[in-house]
Amino acid sequence: MTVRTRAGGWARLTLAVVAVVALDQATKQIAIASVDRGESVNVFLGLDITNTRNSGVAFGQLQDGGAIIGVLIAVALIALLAYFATHSTVRWLWLPAGLLLGGAIGNLLDRVREGSVIDFIDPVAWPAFNVADMAIVAGVLLLLFVVETQTGDG
Repeated sequence: MTVRTRAGGWARLTLAVVAVVALDQATKQIAIASVDRGESVNVFLGLDITNTRNSGVAFGQLQDGGAIIGVLIAVALIALLAYFATHSTVRWLWLPAGLLLGGAIGNLLDRVREGSVIDFIDPVAWPAFNVADMAIVAGVLLLLFVVETQTGDG
């Protein structure tokens, strides 16, 4: 039987956060170095790399929300960290928490540096997004799964 410690949970969370932020920031730099702002390059049918910015949240909602977006993000991150702090020994909780925190930090770095989030993955009929956005979506889904499996019958 493996003993799960709080320190181990925090260490894995930290590694996940660092990995997501590094991958997110690296891919954004590659995209902006490869494609001029506002331009698109077709990768294959149905997928472009587009150098664009999003000053809102998901799908461009709350454009130019500024302080409102900052407060919402801060509240969500504080709640996630508080939940993790009290449940850090839960199996696999570090992964969705790390994805969520890493994605939020990656996009927050863009907001601080650029005033908006750098998006570049641009599929047909879907708004452009980035690696941080993918981490956030995966983190939410995995968080629901982990919490359900820990509190359910199994």
